[in-house]
Amino acid sequence: MAETKAKFAQVDPVWSHICEEARAAVRDEPLLGGFIHSSILHHATLERALAYRFSLKLASGEMSEQLLREIADEAYAADPSLGHAARADIVAVYDRDPACHRFMQPLMFFKGFQAVQAYRIGHWLWNHGRRDLAYFVQMRVSEIFGVDIHPGARVGQGIMIDHAHSIVIGETAVVGDNVSMLHSVTLGGTGKEEEDRHPKIGDGVLIGAGAKVLGNIKVGNCSRIAAGSVVLQEVPPCKTVAGVPARIVGEAGCDQPALSMDQVIKETE
Repeated sequence: MAETKAKFAQVDPVWSHICEEARAAVRDEPLLGGFIHSSILHHATLERALAYRFSLKLASGEMSEQLLREIADEAYAADPSLGHAARADIVAVYDRDPACHRFMQPLMFFKGFQAVQAYRIGHWLWNHGRRDLAYFVQMRVSEIFGVDIHPGARVGQGIMIDHAHSIVIGETAVVGDNVSMLHSVTLGGTGKEEEDRHPKIGDGVLIGAGAKVLGNIKVGNCSRIAAGSVVLQEVPPCKTVAGVPARIVGEAGCDQPALSMDQVIKETE
């Protein structure tokens, strides 16, 4: 086992870093030793640790931890992109969230990260025709984490959802890579349409707390949506929109607003 872990460490620096942090955490706080060992140090790969956390958090009287673990293990084994996306998400949270000081924190403590990883398994089930099981995962993620992402939505990698309470992402929504959003964001529809009815969020977009983006509209790459805004019209790339209804108030403020997390609208804008 030690030799296997050493080999993985050479090719998986994210997982290696998490394990190093976990060992240090056990030394610093022995009372968390069992929790940290079962969640991280007992697993050979990040995928196995993610499957364990998925099953532990979503288990209930309706679906056992063992069954959920089998579902997650199957998904990670069949689709390596799930593990790749999880690593990108961990790095995104570490880079952008000032409250995140270690790679292990999202995996262990941050419900936004955990909810997105659970959604990814639900999305895998959805794409393989296992719709009812995908809906079950969506239901449990909503109940446990307060995050409601339809399994049919398409979400890129490098996603950071800060605090993550009351996030809603609809069935036909698309979220690009390297997107950051804060709590109470809604990517929703505007009525009872049954076809393509949800927003398409480009790469590198920053969405402030409480913002609502409604309808089948495009939000251009590297744009910025101010907190509390209601977006009903298309947003061009690299712009800042604010207000109810939202209007363009200036440029995005920098090349990568989702990475800088700068939400201050300057008077010159």
